[in-house]
Amino acid sequence: MTRFSLLSVFVWWCTLELSAAFTVSRRDAFVSAASTAAAFVLPSQAMAAAPPTPQELARIKEGYKGIVYLLDNWDAETTTCRENGGECKRDAEPVRRYLGLRSTTDPLFQIEKVFAKVKYMDLDPDKLDNFFEASEEWNSAMNMSNSMAFISQFGEYNPGGGKDEVLKYLNEAKIQVVIAKKSLEIIMDSLDIAAS
Repeated sequence: MTRFSLLSVFVWWCTLELSAAFTVSRRDAFVSAASTAAAFVLPSQAMAAAPPTPQELARIKEGYKGIVYLLDNWDAETTTCRENGGECKRDAEPVRRYLGLRSTTDPLFQIEKVFAKVKYMDLDPDKLDNFFEASEEWNSAMNMSNSMAFISQFGEYNPGGGKDEVLKYLNEAKIQVVIAKKSLEIIMDSLDIAAS
């Protein structure tokens, strides 16, 4: 049961108990129900209305460093070779990992939730537009990069596919990772987070 359906059952039960003991006006029952509802609903809304914590802001910086590392070491990070000098293949999984799409422990995992909390920060109004524009660009670039990386994993097996198709989609993913990096730079500048 959801919190609201449990609350409805609780209010109904209280109304029955109270009406058995003494007569309660509708207004009193409503006030009692509203105050009980506030006890359940308001704490979670208060938590959602909080600005990002220093740990959450640090995730942005850590994720940015990971993306810089990925771009600086693109070929090494996106190439997997078999042991003992076996065949090497291009692998897009690191792209998805560095963008926070593989594990809940990745620094950029669901970072858009942290971006949503920024509206509760005391920011320079001149930087707000840049921040929101950059966060939209981040979301777009992250989604496109994820799609291109995912498609590249199957490029060799598709009809007309092959290693060239894998590389084509991997390069498209790289273009989007560059856009995501630039977006994070603007976001960090807006939030006064030093890149180094």
